[in-house]
Amino acid sequence: MSGCFSTINIPHPCRLRPPRFALPGGRGVLKPFSLREKGGDEGVKAWSFVDSIGSAKNITRALVVTGVLLFALMLAACGTQSHDVLRFGLSSSPVTLDPRFATDAASARINRLLYRQLVDFDDAFQAVPSLARWQQLAPDHYRFVLGGEGRRFHDGSRLTARDVKATYDFILDPAHASPHRATLDVIREIAAPDDDTVDFYLRHPDPMFPGRLVIGIVPAAQIAAGRRFNEQALGSGPFAMVAWPEPGRLQLRRISDGQAFEFVQVRDPTVRILKLQRGELDMIQNDLPPEMIRYAAGRPELQVLQGKGSNFTYLGFNMQDPVVGQLAVRQAIAYALDREAIIRYVLGGAARPAAALLPPDHWAGNPALPQYPHDPARARELLKAAGYGAGQLHIEYKTSNDPFRIRLATIIQQQLADVGIDVDLRSYDWGTFYGDIKTGRFQMFSLSWVGIKMPDIFHYAFYSSAVPPAGANRGHYASAVADRLIDTAQTVTDPAQQADYYRQLQRYLWEELPYVPLWYEDHIFVARSGIAGYTLAMDGNYDGLAKVKRTADSLR
Repeated sequence: MSGCFSTINIPHPCRLRPPRFALPGGRGVLKPFSLREKGGDEGVKAWSFVDSIGSAKNITRALVVTGVLLFALMLAACGTQSHDVLRFGLSSSPVTLDPRFATDAASARINRLLYRQLVDFDDAFQAVPSLARWQQLAPDHYRFVLGGEGRRFHDGSRLTARDVKATYDFILDPAHASPHRATLDVIREIAAPDDDTVDFYLRHPDPMFPGRLVIGIVPAAQIAAGRRFNEQALGSGPFAMVAWPEPGRLQLRRISDGQAFEFVQVRDPTVRILKLQRGELDMIQNDLPPEMIRYAAGRPELQVLQGKGSNFTYLGFNMQDPVVGQLAVRQAIAYALDREAIIRYVLGGAARPAAALLPPDHWAGNPALPQYPHDPARARELLKAAGYGAGQLHIEYKTSNDPFRIRLATIIQQQLADVGIDVDLRSYDWGTFYGDIKTGRFQMFSLSWVGIKMPDIFHYAFYSSAVPPAGANRGHYASAVADRLIDTAQTVTDPAQQADYYRQLQRYLWEELPYVPLWYEDHIFVARSGIAGYTLAMDGNYDGLAKVKRTADSLR
């Protein structure tokens, strides 16, 4: 009665049919237990879609034996690594080391190590001082005073108010096309009356303005000299750049003790675990399928840490589409999904169900929002009331070609099929997929919001006029009610009132379903047993590397 979705048997309460999705030649069926060898660092991938527990177990045993042999062969071919360097495995390399342009997760997390910003966030995502404390002198005037820490650039020069002004002036100049300019266009003027003071004058009052100043500060003199920070980082953070000798290998040095670090790109999660097991890597974080996490947890030479995360995964819809633009259809999809089963059996328990974009522990989150329960009967009633009989509703669902995302999408496809929704699943390389989403070429898609800290994300994602390129309202959601709540929340100055308006907004979006919320994924850190001192952050940053070390016992 159950199916299995991995090379290591995972019981699952859903009976699955082979999924349909786009292949180079058109629609196709993924054959049971097809094994694809990519070679090199890409390693070996395997997916399984079977119809019985017995078949799954038999084939799984064979795959496990095969996997052990592959492990032995690959480990035998590997060399040993120096203990002088701590190596961190990445699924994807940073795109840029220039904080004025970084938008991808890898770049943002590594840039936090290299640079210091004026403002940071606490565990409830409230803005707190980092380089500077602030005072609101008028509704449209904030004064920031630099403190004593983090004021020495890695070339020895001192960070001053002039550097802060130069960093933000650069971003605000349209000629530089910084992707962060849109979130900072509230700034009318910046002044630096002395080395320690920066004044920001705004076009209009913005109670959340301090939380926008999270860009790493770069030296004004180096900006003027035309330094290419994207390849030659120079900040005042806890780590300094040493070299970027080749794509996929970045070398940093920890300022406090001189410890050398190397960030190594290894795209394939199986190969990352193998390299970790052999000692070619010391630690990795996230982008691991559950079977790899379970495998690592069972190895004496490895350790696994799991921490609560805030990255929000959802289904998005084209609200102008005649099918998914109907509220009843989106409600039926919400009731058809068994999130708890997916989290337990496919995500390995490494997630928690979501009811809104902001997690409930965010200062503006809404912990009172209920989850949409798994109610297939209710889903069928909604579809029938909307005029759709069994098999009459067809939806195209786009996702990336990441193997694990395809696996999740096929389960969603099956759960929707169980209530009579025929889903045509189409997977694309990331560039093609994301390009389609940004330009509105979709009916339904799945994506995640990563590292969200400020509630102004609602303006960016749901405001009627925030369609690309002005924002990320990719589904063209338009609601006068939502716009009013967003406007009010952004203008009130009392934090309690502001939080209340955002909670009202999230309740309204829960009812309207421009997104169907799925879950918040946990963060997973896997390291050699001799690695100590790392802590996981809710947003998945790499700040824990400031304290991580290799213990003396691991060197014996």
